Amino acid sequence: MDLQELRLQINDIDAQMQELFNKRMELCFQVAEYKIANGLPVFHRDREKEILKRVTDSAPEDLKGATRVFYQTLMDISKCMQYQEFFADAESIKYKKLDLSGKHTVAVPGTNGSYNHLACSNLFEDFEPVFHENFEDIFRSVRDGEAEFGILPIINSTAGSVAQTYELMKKYDFRICAGTKLKISHCLAVKPGVRFEDIRDIYSHTQGLQQCSDFIKKNGLRTHEYSNTSLAACFIRQSEEPYGAICSESCAKDLGLDILMTNIQNAEDNYTKFILISKETLKSERANTISVCLALPHQSSSLYRLLTKFSVAGLNLSMIESMPIANTDFDVVFYLDFHGNIDTPEVAKLLSELSSELSYFKFLGNYEEV
Repeated sequence: MDLQELRLQINDIDAQMQELFNKRMELCFQVAEYKIANGLPVFHRDREKEILKRVTDSAPEDLKGATRVFYQTLMDISKCMQYQEFFADAESIKYKKLDLSGKHTVAVPGTNGSYNHLACSNLFEDFEPVFHENFEDIFRSVRDGEAEFGILPIINSTAGSVAQTYELMKKYDFRICAGTKLKISHCLAVKPGVRFEDIRDIYSHTQGLQQCSDFIKKNGLRTHEYSNTSLAACFIRQSEEPYGAICSESCAKDLGLDILMTNIQNAEDNYTKFILISKETLKSERANTISVCLALPHQSSSLYRLLTKFSVAGLNLSMIESMPIANTDFDVVFYLDFHGNIDTPEVAKLLSELSSELSYFKFLGNYEEV
């Protein structure tokens, strides 16, 4: 039997499987209607276990694992379709229209010339910064009404995720209402008169130090973490020691520091994404990114099975990040970004499904990256 004949047989089997799949899905819809009418839940764990055991036990030894995955995926698709029936009339999350025109108060980490401060200029025509030393104060400032908005870095193309921002996203109740991306170009700044050969210690935020690690290693410099790049520059400006700071050129000039070197970051194309947070759910008309965080059960293939839900709904995931939960045995929370708008039925149904099925689920916002 040649390859073409084998392929024709596979095509014939695929056609039979397609017909059977259609019949199975039709029965699943009928099951959903029955469950809705009788107030029954979609998921029946014992029924699922029974089916998986039966098909796995009857499969050839070398196909047991594959058989289990096949039927698990088939049942996950069935549950997704049933949930779509359950939440056919799901309402979209309520929100107010985002308006960044006019003047607004924004809680900003650092001081004048910090990258957070520069990122605000991408979002606002006019704003009044309310500067804070650490990231947690940004969330508190928005929570307490001191500022309408807060801005924070969330991920860098060179150094990766800003872990502290993710940790605080879980801790505080807020919404992401906008995002922006800023090209980060670091400089080495010193007090006037300090020479490069005098420098042994260098200060910056951990992200700044990571993004300039090649330069630091090449020159044998000792690193010291600071809460913010701009505040590190303020510190070395006041110090009597010949310290250096990694910060923006704008910050160095604003503080009257000498710039000994520019573009000292590892990568020329070095970008950081910033998020704008608010206490209320605010959304622009062009919002196309949805952020959520959630916890998954300690079960085999739980992440894979979660991704099936997005595939069935036709929604594209653009980011998955996991962060450990403090004081647990390596439990994690997943942060997901996907393309969509909460006004659309498929998104409203998926969010309702995730909220009802998972032990921990949090909608973080629907926003546009400016």
